[in-house]
Amino acid sequence: MVKAARVYLRVSTEEQDLARQEAIVAGARAAGFYVAAVYREKASGARPDRPELLRMVADLQPGEVVVAEKIDRISRLPLPEAELLVATIRGKGARLSVPGIVDLSDLVADSSGVARIVLEAVQDMLLRVALQTARDDYETRRERQREGIEIARRAGRYSGRKPDLAHHRRIVGLRDAGMSIAKTAELAGCSIAQVKRVTALHRAKAASASNRDVAPNDEASS
Repeated sequence: MVKAARVYLRVSTEEQDLARQEAIVAGARAAGFYVAAVYREKASGARPDRPELLRMVADLQPGEVVVAEKIDRISRLPLPEAELLVATIRGKGARLSVPGIVDLSDLVADSSGVARIVLEAVQDMLLRVALQTARDDYETRRERQREGIEIARRAGRYSGRKPDLAHHRRIVGLRDAGMSIAKTAELAGCSIAQVKRVTALHRAKAASASNRDVAPNDEASS
């Protein structure tokens, strides 16, 4: 029987490279999986609205397996949201195949009665611990970042986070090409809110530049 897998690859920012994770695809095939699709995303794991993640979940079929490098590639969400995401994956009849997560699915399927209940409880506990660890790591990184920024600010060395101009140009280009906000977010690998912010900022700058160009002509005609 052919085992079908959907591979999810994720990094947090546009500057990061997915190349290292590409080996997961070959690894899944070597393990005997038919790879139905590969989903590549550049977005924070703490975001619930990742377009490629949502597309993968929507595409899942019963019996398929979700393959990822680590559980934090799937989620760095708060535990209740992370558990809801996993429940949604399971609700599609699929399961996770992620290093560090002990998969007891086969044992559960072959068990019944008290043994099945115990195995399911152990599986849920191990998954909950992994999801919480991923979130804790995210929170620790954020706290260290905040502390570093505060130290730099007090020392007068902090100038703020620089915008990703290349990413902004891509968003603006997609919108100028007639793409909807939702489609732009999907193609650019960002949130709808970011598309709206970048578009509004671009239009404000364009309007400001236009006003500067018009002002001298107005003065000359007065």
